[in-house]
Amino acid sequence: MQQPYEKSITVGETSITFQTGKIAKQASGSVWIQAGGTVVLVTAQGAKEARAGIDFLPLTVDYQEKMSAAGRIPGGFFKREGKPRDEETLTSRIIDRSIRPLFKEGWACETQVIATVLSADPKYPADTLALTGASLALALSDMPFMGPIAGLRVCRHQGKLLVDPSYEIREASDLNIFVSCSRDAIVMVEGGGKEISEADAIDALLFAHTQAQPLLDLQEEMQKAVGKAKREVTPPSHDTALETLVREIALPKLRSAYQIREKLPRYIALDEAKASTMATLIARDATLASRSGEVGAIMSDLKYNLVRQTIINDKRRIDGRGLADIRDITSEVGILPRTHGSSLFTRGETQGLVSITLGTRQDEQRIDDLMGDRFRRFMLHYNFPPYSVGEVKFLRGPGRREIGHGALAERALINLIPASENFPYTIRVVSDITESNGSSSMATVCGGSLALMDAGVPVKAACAGIAMGLIKEGDDIAILSDILGDEDHLGDMDFKVAGTVNGITAIQMDIKIGGVSREILTSALEQARQGRLHILSKMAETMTQHRGDLSAFAPRITTVQISIDRIRDIIGPGGKVIKDIIARTGCQINVEDDGKIQIASTDGESTKRALKMIADLTQEAEIGKIYIGNVRKVTDFGAFVEIFPGVEGLCHISELADRRVNKVEDVVQEGDEVVVKVIGVERGKIRLSRKEAVADEAKKEQENG
Repeated sequence: MQQPYEKSITVGETSITFQTGKIAKQASGSVWIQAGGTVVLVTAQGAKEARAGIDFLPLTVDYQEKMSAAGRIPGGFFKREGKPRDEETLTSRIIDRSIRPLFKEGWACETQVIATVLSADPKYPADTLALTGASLALALSDMPFMGPIAGLRVCRHQGKLLVDPSYEIREASDLNIFVSCSRDAIVMVEGGGKEISEADAIDALLFAHTQAQPLLDLQEEMQKAVGKAKREVTPPSHDTALETLVREIALPKLRSAYQIREKLPRYIALDEAKASTMATLIARDATLASRSGEVGAIMSDLKYNLVRQTIINDKRRIDGRGLADIRDITSEVGILPRTHGSSLFTRGETQGLVSITLGTRQDEQRIDDLMGDRFRRFMLHYNFPPYSVGEVKFLRGPGRREIGHGALAERALINLIPASENFPYTIRVVSDITESNGSSSMATVCGGSLALMDAGVPVKAACAGIAMGLIKEGDDIAILSDILGDEDHLGDMDFKVAGTVNGITAIQMDIKIGGVSREILTSALEQARQGRLHILSKMAETMTQHRGDLSAFAPRITTVQISIDRIRDIIGPGGKVIKDIIARTGCQINVEDDGKIQIASTDGESTKRALKMIADLTQEAEIGKIYIGNVRKVTDFGAFVEIFPGVEGLCHISELADRRVNKVEDVVQEGDEVVVKVIGVERGKIRLSRKEAVADEAKKEQENG
């Protein structure tokens, strides 16, 4: 029986322990990772038999956070974890994108990686531990994984690059990038910053690669010590005679199809080329009718190589563009009359319809996760309906791809949104992709930026995004700007960059080859910058800055400040007072613990009524001011008079009249309306005088008479 095996390492300022052979021993590979009080269990399992008839890797990655890890009970009726939160889904995608290219060709067994956060320490985030653990679990297993890789998060805080800092430092950093690294390459990048320069982004990536090397050393040591022997994988067989025959028949047809620039007509021509090739093959040899799958795979390889060679050799792309050319761009705003802001952004055959909804504090999204309850005031939701690519599918909830694309676009825009103190609105952005041929997430960034400006949101600057590709054949390199859907999967590096004229706000990379040098990264990001500036210039033809006013259909939020000790007067017992104000005015009212009150309404008169009611409830007595009040209580020594709702003062018997008063009831009775003057406020107690108020009123009448 395998004995527990453990190794520790320090990365940055964090000590991390990796252990295997003690927990989840029946899994093909498992590793227990601990950093501070954070513990992650990662398991890797492969089915015993391969799935027949598939030409893809059947890999599933699940990252899950147990609420018990933070000593919390899940909210909701069932009190147990439900569907993954968006943050869990995004981490699952990051792990999947990092490890998927690293399995040997021909591996077709169902493969599952599960990373479970069992203990959560805010100082030691779990996401990077989970990715490194996934690599190690696969390395220790019998599956043909060609790792290792390591995950690191690089942040820049107060000008210094840090590895895997706490959640608190992450939030305070101006650069935050998750990087997956192999021995000789950066494999995956996901992150962004507050308008960082391209040079700063590259410095962060290369810093991460250097810092990852000890983690790779540790994994290799553990694999040599306790790793299982790898299963043999039979690479897909190749019938060279069939390949030659298919190439002879199909290649001219494929070349002709790729002369067509429009996506759907090109796809029709490619389908016809496949059908025609198959018919020709069967006419020559009827037994080939049963080998359509092999023929399809051969034609896929032909298309892959044909497009790449055309780009490398002829510097010409599928739709006839040069390498750095951007497709035609059009945009318009205000296209949806009843939304608070909207835009339609079209780039080539990719189109996004984006709308903005402005809400109040009550519309913020409450998030219940390991770090406790928190609230989001900026949300971006990305939808990819099947008609956008000419398909028919059931409409379901957002999938992992939609969540990932939406998160990328949200990251691009969120740092440009004004602080709540300056713009006290909850903001929801909805992007519906109405056509797609590459880079729909970046169309969402562009359309989202225009729609925000159309809504009157005072964004820091306009933001645009561009999807890029890189093809490397030997020493020949082609960097592609604004890639098509067909170009997305055939490149050696696909990356998306979003930002303003001043710098990058979001970046995402999937790098499939080793040896991408600083020079290549610099060239690629510079070409992306030039493309981004071009797109921003086209967007500026539609709109250069945000509107000066909000939509007539958007709520107007008015903020007033009251004393903290008067909050109870606004709320009332059981919320009775504030509910009454809301019912009588129709306004939304939110009261903060610091005494800040936000009143939201689309009707200015309703807002004025609510403000007056709040002012009446919270006004302070002013010395020397005359009020008309109601006598609430009579005592032997004076009368208590309510000068405004909830505020009473004492009018002493000596201050009731300019003569001696023997009995209070001789001058006033309970329920009487009287004029009084505030003559003193001491320790919250108000002293009133009817005598002085009457004298002042008489004097004023004489002066006016």
